[in-house]
Order: sequence, then C-alpha cells, then structure tokens
Amino acid sequence: MRDAAPLSASVLEERMDVYLDPALSSRRTAAGPAHDLAACARAEQEFVLHWGAVVARDNAELAYQFTAFAAEAVRCMDLEAVQSWLLHAMDLYDKKGQMPAIRALQDVAGFAANRQEKLAGAVLEEQAPVLERFICGLNGRPLQIARHARCFTDTEHIFLPPVVGRLPDKASNLRLLKAMAVHQWAQNWYGTWRGDALLRAVQDGTLDAAGLERFHALETIRLDACLARDLPGLHRDMAALRQRLDQVDAALHRRADALTRPGADVADTLRLAVALRDLPADPCCYRGELDAAAVQACLAVRAALDRDRFRIALARLVDEHDGVSADAAADDDADAGAELREDSRARLDARRHDDPEAPNGVRFELFLDGKPVAPPEDLVSTMESIIQDLGEIPPDYLVAAGPGLYRRRALQQARDADSVWAGTYHEEGAFLYDEWDFSRQHHRKDWCVLREHALPAADLVFHQQTVRKYGGLIKSIRRTFEVLRGEDRTLRRQPHGEDVDIDALVEAQADMRAGHEMTQRLFLRQHKEERSIAVALMVDMSGSTRGWINDAEREALILLSEALTTLGDRFAIYGFSGWTRKRCEVYPVKCFGEPYDDQVKARIGAIAPKDYTRMGAPIRHLTALLKAQEARTKLLITLSDGKPDDYDPQYRGDYGIEDTRQALFEARLDGVHPFCITIDEAGAEYLPHMYGAANYTVVADVSRLPAKVSEIYRRIAS
Repeated sequence: MRDAAPLSASVLEERMDVYLDPALSSRRTAAGPAHDLAACARAEQEFVLHWGAVVARDNAELAYQFTAFAAEAVRCMDLEAVQSWLLHAMDLYDKKGQMPAIRALQDVAGFAANRQEKLAGAVLEEQAPVLERFICGLNGRPLQIARHARCFTDTEHIFLPPVVGRLPDKASNLRLLKAMAVHQWAQNWYGTWRGDALLRAVQDGTLDAAGLERFHALETIRLDACLARDLPGLHRDMAALRQRLDQVDAALHRRADALTRPGADVADTLRLAVALRDLPADPCCYRGELDAAAVQACLAVRAALDRDRFRIALARLVDEHDGVSADAAADDDADAGAELREDSRARLDARRHDDPEAPNGVRFELFLDGKPVAPPEDLVSTMESIIQDLGEIPPDYLVAAGPGLYRRRALQQARDADSVWAGTYHEEGAFLYDEWDFSRQHHRKDWCVLREHALPAADLVFHQQTVRKYGGLIKSIRRTFEVLRGEDRTLRRQPHGEDVDIDALVEAQADMRAGHEMTQRLFLRQHKEERSIAVALMVDMSGSTRGWINDAEREALILLSEALTTLGDRFAIYGFSGWTRKRCEVYPVKCFGEPYDDQVKARIGAIAPKDYTRMGAPIRHLTALLKAQEARTKLLITLSDGKPDDYDPQYRGDYGIEDTRQALFEARLDGVHPFCITIDEAGAEYLPHMYGAANYTVVADVSRLPAKVSEIYRRIAS
C-alpha cells in the first residue's frame, strides 16, 4: 500500500461521495477535499477514506469536516497523530456536541502544537484517575479532577489544564500537575473558602481584582506553611518547583511571616491583603486562580443539601434512640406535611472541642437529651462536610426532619434518565464508565452512567421452597464442596516437621553407606492449604429472563450460595440491567464481606426482570469491586440468557458484543478471570469471541441450570 500509486482526485471524489452524500449539496461537493488529498501518498489517502467512512456512520457533517482538513493534518503530523486529532474531536462530539467537534477539526495547527507539548508534558486525561485517588487519600470530601483551560476549584472539583508542559521532561511536569492539584485541595481543607469571609470581601468590593491577586499570593504562603507542617515531603517538592520556575518575592514573605504560624486562618490573610496594598503579588507555578463565582454556586447548593441530610440523619438518630421506626414516626405525626420536628430542638446539641487533626482545629460532639451519642457513618461525613464549609454546626441545623422534608428530598432524588447529567450534583451516587466503540477503535470517555439500586424487600418464601425442592442436592453439594475446603496436606522431605519421613530416611541411609553426604530433609510436615478466592456473580435481570428463566436463575443462586458458604470463598452477587447508556443499573444482592443471612436470601427471592442487557458498564463496575479484594484468584461469573442488547439500536449487534469483549479484556488485565454460564443455545456463536473458547458453558435445558451451576463453579474454581 505504501508503494502503490496515489489515487487521482477524480477517484478520491468518487469514493468520498459515497460516505459524504448526506452532507453534500449543489454548493458543497467533495471536489475540494479530493483535490487536496490527491497530493498525499496512497497510504495516507486510504487512511483518510477509511476514517471518513467510520465517522460518517455517526455524523456526516463531522465526516466532511474531517475529510476537508485531513490533507492539512497529514502534512504537519504523522498518521498516529492524525488519528489522535480525529479521536479528540469525536470525544468532544460525544460529550459536548457537534460544534465543539467541528472547531477541533478545523484547528489542525493548534492540535499539532499541543501534540508536541504532550510528548513531554503531563496529560491530565492519563493522570486524572491516579490524582483523584491521591487527593481523596489526603483528607476531606472527595474532589473530582476535571479538565479546564484554567486551574481552580469550585470546592467540589479541582479543575486542571489538559496538558502541563512548562518543564522539559514528563516526570517534572507530572510533579507540577500534582502540585497544582494539592494546592487546590489545600484551599478546601485549610479553609480558604470556609464561612463567607472571602466571598463577602469580593462581593462588597473590599478586594478588587488586584487585591484578590494579592490575597491569593498571601494565602499561598499560609497554605504552604500548613503543608510544611502536615505534609513535609509534598511541601519540599512544591518548594523545589517554585525555586525552578518562579521569582519568589522575599519582601512579601517577610511581611507575611504571621501567616506561617500555627492557628493563622483566612481572616488573617484577608487583613494582611488589605494592609499590604503597596506590594504586588508574586508568581507561583502551581497556584492557579480563585473563582469566587464558581465557589458561591457550589456552596449555595451544597449548604442546602448538607443541612437537609443532617436533619434527616438526626431524625433517624432520635427515632432509634426512642425505639420508634421511621414509618411509625411519620404515621404518628400530627402534621404529616411538617418539614421539621420542632420538639427536637431542645433535645439536640453540638459541643465544640479542640482537635488539631480537624480541618480548622475543632470538632463537634453530638448530644441527645444531654448525653453524648455516637453518630452513624453517614451523619459523620455530613457533619465533616458542614464543618469544612462553615467551620461549625450552626444552631439552626440542630433540629430533626419531619415527614415533609423526607418526601421533598425523595422527590428531588427521583430523576429521570435524561437528567442524570444535569446540575451540580449530577454525578452524586453515579459511576461513570467508558464504553468501547469498535468502529473508532477508541473508548467513549465517561459514556455510561451506572447506578446501584437496592432491591425491594421480600420474604423468605422462595428460598424456603427452593431448599425443600433441592434438599437432597444441597446436601450432596455441601459434601462435595467440603472436600474442596482448605485441608491439611502432607509435605514430604522437609528440613523440619512433625514426623519422620520413612522413605526419605531409607534413601538417606543408603546414600550414607554409599559414601554420599546424608540429606537433612527427613521429616513430614502438615501444611494448611488456604483458599484465596473472591468471586462476583453477575446475574442477568433483563426483561427476557421473565418467567421460568428468572426462577431457574434464583434457584441456581441459592444452590451456589449454599456451596460457596460451605467452601468459605468470598463472594458477592449483583443483578444487572439497563435502558440506554444513561441508565445502566446494578442491584446489590450480596456485597463482599456481607454474611449470607436471611436478608441476602430474601434479596435473591426479590430478583426480577427489568429492562435490557447492556453488559459493558456492569462488567467494568464489578471488575472494580473485585480489584479491591485481597485474593489470589478473582472470578467474575456471568449468569445470562442471551447476548448484549439494549433499547439503543446502536448497542445491538457487533457494537454491544465488541464493547463487552473489550470490558472482559480489561478485566483480565486487572487480574480478574471472567466466565459465562448461559442458557442461550446460540451462545456458541458469539461467546468464544467475547470470553474465549474455554471460558463459557451453555446449559441448554433451563430446568437443569440450578443443578449444573454448582458443578460448573467447582470446575472453574479448581
């Protein structure tokens, strides 16, 4: 292909017309792009024609824009870079729509320049997952890493530039990107935005634009001093970056010495910023900007949500203390529409205590009826969020929620599929996962929104019926699996042990008489073979499992759960279903670490058919859960009745199969071994491609599924 003669402009135009037809008209033809591309090599021409046809399947206008600017891109970049340019534009199309993608395709020179920067720069897209975990590990509320042209925080996100390339090598640029993220975290943790002191100073004009810059420089001195005390290693790295990149103003630092002392807070920085009007702000490579408007918007929403959560948690705490269920409390309330239970004000209190480990040096202890109470985990996290924002628990927060507030919060949380990406809290309770587009050979970033949903409460009737139906089989399974359980194994020819190895002793005597040195390995030792297996069972809850298939799935899960409990393997059970990429759903039946008790047995009975079978996102979700388990062997077993499918027609056919295959490949890279048990007799047509020839089994007779599944697991786990 590389040595083949280039195609002529007329031939190129003819081939372009095929896939560009919806975007062409009497005024717009493929003649111009064909003429430009005719000067390129044959391999470059075929590359453009191939990708033009791929993009046209998504959007004909984008395909035309790509084709029109492809010749310019080929002249200034290699084909790998040209492909990156196109995929960058398609990512923008997925996330932001057609116009941003078109602008990206038209800015060939800008992308080529940034491409060179990326070769030595730290690329946020590559580093964001690691940075997010690092920032989460520091302390405080989780902060999401997000891409933006500017570096700032809105107190829920840390916005960082897509590429940091100020330094000549990638490792140094990565340290700079990390320092920028740490500084934004420090603003949240050490109280730059705590209370409304800074916001009020900006709103009332106490700080103009120059004053805000001066405040920011002084606040950086205070935050750096906090980091030096709490995280000295990080501070040393950040100081080295400033020494390398910035001209530090010694006079400003001398006059701001008070900000480096323990106990200095944002109010001290504000007073100094007003007093030192004659000093300009010095530069700082990792400081970024202060965006008061973005912070104000987030604080306003979060304050209301945290207050409501806090009051609802207090209501649960009071009801638990009084021995009253939440339903009974709602029924007994004289005013079922009341948002607050005013009688609880006198019973609740929060007392302040010094705590150097807390973000502002204090913590608050809850009291109910004059006695200290231990708040549950959700209440602790809400209290920490309130204190991080306000520096205290406001007295007016200390009142339990009434039934009216419960209902209002429930209605606010009941969102439809199209609104899951809207508003400040669009990602609360949701997991965003990539999806593989095989035609592009590229992931669609954060394409699927997945949520965990609790199964409705059920009784134990189905479990009891299953145990009666399969009583003899359950006993047989238990006996079989008891044999597999960790047992003592005799190790021979050991240097030390509990007994003498007669065979080894005879051989040693023979060696000695023959003039050879006698071995010291003369003992038997009993060794406990410990199983180290974690298994996640992913159960198809699509609408096609309705009826006897659903019954067979639930029976199989009960029998397998009995076997796994006997065996002692850690296991989790999750149902999955979905309806388009915005409503991928998993249903926790049994989580890792949760005992196999009556609640889990009732949840198995509550498994019911839902919607469709969009498999990629649930596989990625369960893979992430398995990765967190400490086990030598990690298994992901899917129990399904058919191939991947969805209401979204794009996902049907090859797209869904290839996305599932890619998700399984990624699972293997993470040390997870996938296996599929299906009742689809046509499974042999697509499962070898997705799972591999030896990693699936077809149980054609649905009625045999419960009896077969435990035997299949025994074979897999052995």
